[in-house]
Amino acid sequence: MSLRKVNISILIVAVVIFLLVLHHNFLGLSDFLKRELSDSNPLGLQPIDFIPAAPQRLADERNDKEISVVIAASDERLGGAIAAMNSIYRNTRSNVVFHIVTLNDTADHLRLWLSNTALKNLRYRILDFDPRVLEGKVQVDPQKADTLKPLTFARFYLPNLVPHAEKVIYVDDDIIVQDDILELYNTPLKPGHAAAFSDDCDSTTNKVAVRGAGNQYNYIGFLDYRKETIRKLAMKANTCSFNPGVFVANLTEWKLQNITKQLEKWMTLNVEEELYSRTLAGSITTPPLLIVFYKQHSSIDPMWNVRHLGSSAGKRYSPQFVKAAKLLHWNGHFKPWGRTASYTEVWEKWYIPDPTGKFSLIRRHSEAYEAK
Repeated sequence: MSLRKVNISILIVAVVIFLLVLHHNFLGLSDFLKRELSDSNPLGLQPIDFIPAAPQRLADERNDKEISVVIAASDERLGGAIAAMNSIYRNTRSNVVFHIVTLNDTADHLRLWLSNTALKNLRYRILDFDPRVLEGKVQVDPQKADTLKPLTFARFYLPNLVPHAEKVIYVDDDIIVQDDILELYNTPLKPGHAAAFSDDCDSTTNKVAVRGAGNQYNYIGFLDYRKETIRKLAMKANTCSFNPGVFVANLTEWKLQNITKQLEKWMTLNVEEELYSRTLAGSITTPPLLIVFYKQHSSIDPMWNVRHLGSSAGKRYSPQFVKAAKLLHWNGHFKPWGRTASYTEVWEKWYIPDPTGKFSLIRRHSEAYEAK
């Protein structure tokens, strides 16, 4: 009888020890999660909010594949970002999460637009971009300081924007997607390549010369080959350039190769030596990307970046071709939210009016400015 009591006592002690160990492990996990959530994002890229999941009904209808899409959204172009996100969201059954990079004074406007329209179930994260990270890296004309657009450089900092993703898609705000973004996400990247772009010499762009910029479909259109620093790189001047407004990035490879640091290096050197072409038509983000990814990038299907829709007011593509395109890109001066862009009716199909009425006023102001 006494032996039985001893066995019971031993059993009770064992159960108590097991519960104590379990409790200790649970506390350790809790502390770890708290530390993860409290880690600040470097370079001033701080998350403002995040909607973690769609309603269960929508989740059941969509695929489990999570696709990270990074897009910049400035206040004066917010309608473009809204239309772009709507076109992506409505054309896929994949689990897309948008990482929207903006400046702090735009966040409230953006949040109202998303929460009070058909995009209220969108999964998104708003990130505040700190322009101070560009100090010493961008040459600013004191008389034209307001022309600097800090958000155009957000694409250089992808690992800081989406630190836990292995692969992301970056898109400009002047695009419309007409097919499943999953196909673009599944673009194969060659070993050692950190990104895939659409070359400017592909069949859809047909070597477009941008007015006032010379032959801006090859490297000599973006870089000053008279500079010794550029010549030392031994890059062929007639090498086909690529468009950085739409690309797929392997962030594991990006981090391994320190792509962001490489880009910052060439930005700083340009401030010191003026390495970019003087005929450059405003795209100051392209030259450092061309240098860093010279013959070290994969290609995306050109139908996933049918561009130059904004290079003139006329229609350079047939309606049939535009309908077949998987992604339309209004790069250039003529934006689809203006009066003179081509195929604005395609863009307007995806545009959701601003519930605050603010964007329509900004749009009129932009149109009046462009008309001058």
